[in-house]
Amino acid sequence: MLKQIIECVPNFSEGNDPNIIKQITNAIESVEGVMLLHVDMGKATNRTVVTFAGEPQKVINAAFLGIQKAAELIDMRKHKGEHPRMGATDVCPLVPVSGINMAECVAWAIKLAERVGKELAIPVYLYEEAQINKVRSNLSIIRAGEYEGFAKKITLPEWQPDFGPAELPLKHGATVIGARDFLIAYNINLNTKSTRIANRIAFDVREAGRVKREGNPITGKIVKDANGEEVRIPGTLKAVKAIGWYIEEYGMAQISMNLTNYKITSVHQAFDEVCNKGNERGVRITGSELVGLVPLGPLLDAGRYYLNKQGRSTGVSESELIDIAIQSLGLNQLGAFNPKERIIEYVLEKKSNKQLVDMSIRAFANETASESAAPGGGSVSALSAALGVSLGTMVANLSADKRGWEERTKEFSDWAEQGQSLKDELLFLIDEDTNSFNAIMNALQLPKETEAEKDFRKTALENASIYATEVPLRTMKVAFKCIPLLKYMVENGNPNSVTDAAVGLLCIKTAVRGAYFNVMVNAKGLSTTDKAKELASEAKSILKQNHTEIDSILDKVESTLAF
Repeated sequence: MLKQIIECVPNFSEGNDPNIIKQITNAIESVEGVMLLHVDMGKATNRTVVTFAGEPQKVINAAFLGIQKAAELIDMRKHKGEHPRMGATDVCPLVPVSGINMAECVAWAIKLAERVGKELAIPVYLYEEAQINKVRSNLSIIRAGEYEGFAKKITLPEWQPDFGPAELPLKHGATVIGARDFLIAYNINLNTKSTRIANRIAFDVREAGRVKREGNPITGKIVKDANGEEVRIPGTLKAVKAIGWYIEEYGMAQISMNLTNYKITSVHQAFDEVCNKGNERGVRITGSELVGLVPLGPLLDAGRYYLNKQGRSTGVSESELIDIAIQSLGLNQLGAFNPKERIIEYVLEKKSNKQLVDMSIRAFANETASESAAPGGGSVSALSAALGVSLGTMVANLSADKRGWEERTKEFSDWAEQGQSLKDELLFLIDEDTNSFNAIMNALQLPKETEAEKDFRKTALENASIYATEVPLRTMKVAFKCIPLLKYMVENGNPNSVTDAAVGLLCIKTAVRGAYFNVMVNAKGLSTTDKAKELASEAKSILKQNHTEIDSILDKVESTLAF
């Protein structure tokens, strides 16, 4: 099973005093196993977004300490800022990352809320998925009236807090805790200082739209339905909240957006729609900024979207996709956008142990040539396959960009995307093969003094050995999947690169046979005979098919080169 990981993104009502924020983040980091991912201080909004992640119990312990420290240090009676707020810790969402579903995340949010209300005597409102009463699950509805109006609001029967006292502590206010999917805080920059124009564009695009008026859309009488409710004209983007504001620090107005479900409305769709609406109102979009961390997926989607609009191949590397997204969205306008520091998967990866795939070619070769038994033949086989499919992907991209072949761009782009996916899986297997070998070494070092220890060691060693056999078998399977791509490039790709595809096939042939050797030697060490025979039989079948298909394709290449 995957380890359960959740992300917590508390927003603290302080953005000018780094000493206060440092004390809060120190409290969060005091919990062992919690990883502080990002701290984003906003001077104009006087607000800081902190992002950290870890196992659920550790994360809620850290969140509690952060909320406690914020209540101690932040005085809401003195707070001024552009962003709506109702307390020292204005909002504290939990976000499922891996190995945990939303229902489980909700349960942890409720535990945190109950503890904060009980132990810190802070009024707590549940929101989003954690709130059963959907009338008050929306953050903006809960926060309406803000800190200044909450002393009165909290006394209303319908606004009793879910946990904690029904009285507003004037020093640190109230807070909102819940569970939600990834929310992307996204600001789009305008070439105007007009908050009025920014708000009009925000109303054009946000899902809630604007109230309908008779005659003049700005000053006309508000239209109401038969029940006396205001009639609204919906905006063009679903799952989007937006307002316009002026940021003195930047000297420009922005559309400040929350993309509450980026799978419904993506970052690039939001950007393009604001561009369209801005153009209608004589405003040009000069760039945009992402607040806090963002998942990798939305930027990859944006990169593919803009490459596709340009009629170019989308089958390029992750780094290229991210670069085109950064350039197209203007994410560098207000400051450098460093993917290693702003994309959550990269930050988590950066803080983990160094991997073989991160090494230079020289370092990898030196490590392989050292006295250490790992990396060995399995990792090198996976690397060989990764290089092989990379050559096929290169030919696909060259073919997609070939002059006169414009009508075939999507055809080759699709092949290139497939190649990138296979390459990434093979790169993962380089380290996984070494990890599986290390697992065997670790099992061998387990104590074996008592019968119980011997039994435990035997089971651990057998499980590790099975996995060490399955990993190279997986390398064989993935490498074998690369053949159709390389075959297609030999037969249909840019004729100037046919030999590159042929070299790719040779890499695949070597990789499959090399991984086969690892399967067989590890299978021989298994005590479970039936399992060993099953794995060995599958490996033999793949090896035979692999050689037959590749040799047939290479014979055709040889015939085209004969003179």
